[in-house]
Amino acid sequence: MRKQRLVALLSATALVTGVIVSIPVAANAAPACDGKVPIQSCVGVTSDGAPYAMSVPANFNGTVALYSHGYRYNIDIPAGVPLVGGYKITNTPEPVPGGNVAVATYFFSQGIAIMGSGFARQGWNADSAIKTNVELIDTFKKQFPNTKKVIAWGSSLGGFITQALNEKHPELISAAAPLCMADSLAAELTMAGDFLWGLKTLFDPSIKGSDYAAGAAGNAQSVGDIIKVLTVMSKLSAGISTGAWPDTSSATGKSLAAAGIPVRSALLLLGLMAGVPTQSAHFDSVSGPEGALKLTFPLAVSPALAILENGTNAAILAILATQDVELQTGGVSFDNTKTDYAARVEDERIIFNAALSGNAVINAMLGALSPANPGAPRIVGNAGAIAKLNALHVNTGKINVPTVLLTGVADPITPAGAVQRIVDIYAEQFANEKLAAIAKYKSTRSYVAPVKKLVTFWSITPSKGYTTFSSAGSPITTTPAAPGTNHCNFTTAQFLLVAKTLVHASKTGKLPLHSAITKAGNIYLDSQFRAPWLKYHNQ
Repeated sequence: MRKQRLVALLSATALVTGVIVSIPVAANAAPACDGKVPIQSCVGVTSDGAPYAMSVPANFNGTVALYSHGYRYNIDIPAGVPLVGGYKITNTPEPVPGGNVAVATYFFSQGIAIMGSGFARQGWNADSAIKTNVELIDTFKKQFPNTKKVIAWGSSLGGFITQALNEKHPELISAAAPLCMADSLAAELTMAGDFLWGLKTLFDPSIKGSDYAAGAAGNAQSVGDIIKVLTVMSKLSAGISTGAWPDTSSATGKSLAAAGIPVRSALLLLGLMAGVPTQSAHFDSVSGPEGALKLTFPLAVSPALAILENGTNAAILAILATQDVELQTGGVSFDNTKTDYAARVEDERIIFNAALSGNAVINAMLGALSPANPGAPRIVGNAGAIAKLNALHVNTGKINVPTVLLTGVADPITPAGAVQRIVDIYAEQFANEKLAAIAKYKSTRSYVAPVKKLVTFWSITPSKGYTTFSSAGSPITTTPAAPGTNHCNFTTAQFLLVAKTLVHASKTGKLPLHSAITKAGNIYLDSQFRAPWLKYHNQ
């Protein structure tokens, strides 16, 4: 699915932007433009070697929308690997999300240009990407001197990069929209790494999971781990219905199996420890088949199946991102020697008590995963590598320009808690701005109310449930992913809602009333909604 999306993305982007791939452009040179009407296309390379593309309509009004693409793998993945196979490293620019023609057309209709960079390296590249975008903005303004405003937006890692521009360079942008935004690298790696460690510890100790070799050898190790994860997930899928644990299970896993602990409960516990969502593309945790399992299925089985779907994504991210970060930091940068997994699930063990098979089973599983069990060895990080990881940019959450957030409530790669963290931090910021306005009024007798700069769109799952079943009562998983699930799973209508909100904000400095939400579909706008922060923050 990811491979198909990427191929479609690259093809559509080329069509939308008219990228001039045949014209070589030296790094840091002026962009090469084709001068065509009604859309002029330009390409170039920034000083760090990042290719970029610009598309400027003939009715250009002085505003340009800068899009930052998300995390792309930094190794080639062979065609035979399920889900992600056939991937080739690419630095193709992506000036609109997914090469979305409707979004590009909307911007052009408003006289707004679009641009984006392929960045100098793939993988986690936030620090360099921020610098690339700053240079790209300057390059655009020099090429088109009548530029007045820049709208910044991006998805996933690109959302993180966009928020960084909001915090570090508000003088360069007039509005921002981080979509399905990643949390800090440490928070993301903790979520994915905890889940991968759990899979290795219980279900297949041959998974390497960390300390990958450099170069081709490390690539082979990570690809091998992906295959092992997919294999064990397939066995777990069968085991959820049959009760059988994978034949690759560790001694610790086999001891739990011998004690009669359901494999579904063990899998669910790993997902809850990591903070993986318990709603997924096809499992809503509320629907059951007609008959005897009508109530039992959503209560005891569906959460584990959701972890199965979401956890597969999280584990693959853990493998590829871990290898990437270890390469950048020079050593093992994940460490769970001090992680208290029992504390991590203190609330969830109550909410999912039945699915986890009760307190006695929960205690037995947590005991098996504790540091006291030599059969569950923790990962010891390299102090120098961890220091380098922690030195990478981390967003503070400060909002300086009108900002639109959009995320899926059950995104398994960038959980909604990353957005919730920004929402909570801004609530405190806005409260302090009100206090400052009141204090100023006391001395000047002139009250200027602070302008609210943040709106959050939650892409929600269908309220009536969406898991479907065959006539035999088996769940159907071949239908399209439900709204609010999977990674950055947005519709064109939702992208357009964000784009139109950004345009309004860039013109007026204010966020509009959201009468268009109904047309966008499956969007929830409620200040009372709350998603849990990522487990890394121990909030």
